[in-house]
Amino acid sequence: MVFVHFLLIESDLQICQDRAPTCCTKKMEESYQAAVRRERMQSIQALNFELKYMIVGHTTAFQEAFESFLRLAENRTRSLFEAAYRPMAKEAAEPVKELFTDISLYILGAETTVENAVLRFFDSLFPLVYSRLINPGITDLSEDYTECLRLTRQDINPFGHYSKNMVTELSKSLWASRMLSQALSLGTEVINTTEHAALTKECSRALVRMQYCPHCQGLTLIRPCVGYCLNVMRGCLASVSELDMQWREYISTLEYLTNEMGASHDLEIALTGIWNSINEAILHAQLNGPQLSATVDKVCGQPKRQEGNLSSGHIVPLKKATEAQTLVLAHASLNNKRSSLPLKASKNDKSRSLKKISREFINYMKRSRTFYASIAERLCDGDLVMRDSSTCWNGEDVVESYTSRVVSSGLKAQINNPELKVRGLDPLISNLIDKLQNFNQLDAEKAKLKLERWSSRDTGSGGGRSEELETSGDCDDEDGCQGSGDRIHTADILKDKRTHPENRNEPKPTMKKIVTTTTTSTVKSSSKHSVTGNGSSAALSSSLVILTALAVLWPCPP
Repeated sequence: MVFVHFLLIESDLQICQDRAPTCCTKKMEESYQAAVRRERMQSIQALNFELKYMIVGHTTAFQEAFESFLRLAENRTRSLFEAAYRPMAKEAAEPVKELFTDISLYILGAETTVENAVLRFFDSLFPLVYSRLINPGITDLSEDYTECLRLTRQDINPFGHYSKNMVTELSKSLWASRMLSQALSLGTEVINTTEHAALTKECSRALVRMQYCPHCQGLTLIRPCVGYCLNVMRGCLASVSELDMQWREYISTLEYLTNEMGASHDLEIALTGIWNSINEAILHAQLNGPQLSATVDKVCGQPKRQEGNLSSGHIVPLKKATEAQTLVLAHASLNNKRSSLPLKASKNDKSRSLKKISREFINYMKRSRTFYASIAERLCDGDLVMRDSSTCWNGEDVVESYTSRVVSSGLKAQINNPELKVRGLDPLISNLIDKLQNFNQLDAEKAKLKLERWSSRDTGSGGGRSEELETSGDCDDEDGCQGSGDRIHTADILKDKRTHPENRNEPKPTMKKIVTTTTTSTVKSSSKHSVTGNGSSAALSSSLVILTALAVLWPCPP
């Protein structure tokens, strides 16, 4: 079969202008420009496919691992309350749920902090511990009294240093997870933006001249010279290649974050250890119950007694409450054994550890360190150019070799590009570079600050009770912590509540001077808050039981 090419002189061609006869028209040139835009995007997508697949796939894997750890940690914490603190288990379910929801949102990048989440949990927990464990005879607390207990926790610190330690340990581990989540999202954004970056007019014309102008002369089998292709591609991708430096730094950031997650700041250990921190905090509050009761009475007054008929479902029998309290106090001796709660892992939990996922991911990402520096070379590889032929296309004619200068990659080098003019950095790419730079700098600066703060804290001497009452200064808002200046003290809020009472018939919490001591005091809260009536003798016996347990477990002052 014989193909006949009809050649003519087309004077209005804008790209494939040549003295020789041509079979192209202006409309064909426009079709060629649309074709090179489409082909260029497909070529970039093909190069990005494996990298994008790895980032998106591991983003999903990391999120599934996070959710698995959170689910396991929440289940263990719920089991703690059901097994050891049954009188308050039902009421504690909602604060526990809110705690782990806040942690999940923090990891995913929400505008919240670890300290806010943890302290809000302990604010909600203290009224339950006070009314169900320390003084189990209290029933039906009023909203004002409960709010007073919540606010008092911030000042008297009933959970000792355990709440502060929980903030510090979680901040270390969750910070790396949060930053990694943001890093993966940023990596996906970089890939998507480079795939859909628009071609400049000069680039599309250069690509048409390189790939389709030979067709206008009937040269359908000829391919561009290697040097010619490199000049065209490096000019078209000059802005994209400017990502190289920040992309290399981004890979180093990923490596640092994955190492952090797999080292001393192990996320799985931190999350699954939450239940133990909460348990120790509650035990601390119980052991200091007499002082707490005395201080709360001075700050909030005595709880209001509900009059009238109360359903038996709302009353906690003193005998059962005292037995539960004794059980919890005895549980302290078991705490040293670090025995885990009887909880089976969920069937949906992933068998692959986060460390293994991180190792596989970072090993691949390290190989893509030069991805944007070598993107032009990769596009000119394969079938696009002539490598084993004695002739090739140089943009004007068929030649034996390309004799023009071949420029290097990068925006500055394109000033000497003989094939096309590059006018400046693409605004979209410029925005990506700024985002990568800001992320990399933020990560480096914060890592340095964290190392200094945590090293100082770990090597510093231990403090007494006065240090336990202070707010942690080991981390800032970005770490998931906030400063003590953000706290609202009990005196300020209760003063306003006391000034505008809504119901004068209902006793309001009264604000008095807080005096916190560490000396031994008599336990009068149990008898004061016991159920009245025929149960007075039982209340006295219960007080003696609690005094005996406290005497055994509470170390005497020297």
